[in-house]
Amino acid sequence: MTIPTCIRSNGSAGLCASLLAASLLFTPMLTSAAQAEQVGEVGVDWLGNDILIDAVRDPQVDGVTCHVAYFDRGVIDRLQKGNWFEDPSNASISCRQTGPITIKDIDLDEDGDVVFKESRSLIWKSLVVRRIYDKTNDTLVYLVNSQQVQDGSAKMNISTVPLYGQEVVWEKGRP
Repeated sequence: MTIPTCIRSNGSAGLCASLLAASLLFTPMLTSAAQAEQVGEVGVDWLGNDILIDAVRDPQVDGVTCHVAYFDRGVIDRLQKGNWFEDPSNASISCRQTGPITIKDIDLDEDGDVVFKESRSLIWKSLVVRRIYDKTNDTLVYLVNSQQVQDGSAKMNISTVPLYGQEVVWEKGRP
């Protein structure tokens, strides 16, 4: 996570420092049980902007790993654009079977489960990976999108892991 520089022309440095401290304190609470492991970093320009690639293992589905790619703005780009506390909403996802599949306690509703969540701004925006089970087609659907309090983004990407023909263990019994 890049820590933004906070400069105020009206002398409210105390408020700014308090907001920064609060964001550092509460950021771990915004992340779900799944942990992301950075496996790639590609520099895209001389401003320090990068595309990061993380491996995210589904904590409720053993044997499935998702790779999520997203844009990470550099300090120079943040200073130039003036929006210091936020990264773009763009993200891509690809999920595959990486071992024997064991499905634990997953939500079978249409809105599924949040597998991973990471803050993408100081307060309001998060990158979210959600798993939905498509019972008709016996497929796990993974959706990555940006979740915001207002001005929601239509930028999203999905990946599927078909279970048909696989030896899948359902700990709570097959639905």
